[in-house]
Amino acid sequence: MSPALDLSWQENALCAQAGPEFFFPAPGSSTREAKQLCGACEGRVACLEYALAADERFGVWGGLSEKERIRLKRLRG
Repeated sequence: MSPALDLSWQENALCAQAGPEFFFPAPGSSTREAKQLCGACEGRVACLEYALAADERFGVWGGLSEKERIRLKRLRG
C-alpha cells in the first residue's frame, strides 16, 4: 500500500459504526446490507478508490464485493 493514499474518508465512514463482520461476511453470505450502508455513505467513492489502489481482496469496500472490484479493475484496464 502506498503511504500517499488518503484515508481521511474513514473519519466519517458509516462502516466504522457497523463492525467488521458486516463488511466481511462468511463465504456465501449476503452482502446486500453492507452495500446498502455503503450507498448512504459520503465516503463511498474514496473508499472504493482506496480498495482498488490497495488491492483489497476481501470484503465489501465502496459498495462493491471482491468479484465486482475485480471486474471494475479489468474494465479500467
